[in-house]
Amino acid sequence: MKAPAGAKIAARRMRGHRAHRLGRWAETLCVISLGLRGWRILDRHVMTGRGSGAGEIDIVARRGSTVAFIEVKARATLAEAGAAISIQQRERLVRAATAYVGRRPALAGCTMRFDAMLVAPWRLPRQLTDAWRETG
Repeated sequence: MKAPAGAKIAARRMRGHRAHRLGRWAETLCVISLGLRGWRILDRHVMTGRGSGAGEIDIVARRGSTVAFIEVKARATLAEAGAAISIQQRERLVRAATAYVGRRPALAGCTMRFDAMLVAPWRLPRQLTDAWRETG
């Protein structure tokens, strides 16, 4: 017997809610880790643009003259977390970072880089420094 459509929708929402909570928890772990290593958090959950040009930056952090735009991924293993960062996500992050810096002239002279932070159960967050470069 099939489950009612409403039950399927409710189950999907519950999974989405759990994934959202896990993502926020992972970002908080990463913020703590960055802070302990001397990074100052400039922003979290930055949304830029609308529609297909929209982008989200999980964490913007600065240490000295370096500003890192950080994508956080939480999965069952660090390898799965790393593999979960798609080319499209990288491109959106680059667009979002460009818009972010454009609205903050004080950052214009800083070195910009794109990092990833991977989170898995019972592991410290792993920061992949300069995980990719802006192309084009």
